[in-house]
Amino acid sequence: MATLTGGFQDPSAEVLAEAAAAFGLLASSARLHIMWALSQGESDVTHLADRVGGALPAVSQHLAKLKLAGLVRARREGRRQIYYVDDPDIVTVVRVMVGQLTARTGRVEHGVGSRRP
Repeated sequence: MATLTGGFQDPSAEVLAEAAAAFGLLASSARLHIMWALSQGESDVTHLADRVGGALPAVSQHLAKLKLAGLVRARREGRRQIYYVDDPDIVTVVRVMVGQLTARTGRVEHGVGSRRP
């Protein structure tokens, strides 16, 4: 690992690969919307599909990918699977990114900022 000027060390290639994979999964607006919804609280697939406006099979597939990547977990409650984000850091990343972009969009729409091409 190389040391940067700020005294921080570069992450290992493994950590960078894992981060890139997680960001790759979140690059889908549908999966990001699911993560946003789950950052607000746990839910089953039916309620998630209603909330994000997706077809039940598609939302289920997205959840399977997020679960396989370790971004989402599930527990059984009777016949239903209840999905949740068990990692507060992932919740923070999603909330900060979406919040910042929402604020930026609001400023641009109200003439406070400007978008660059």
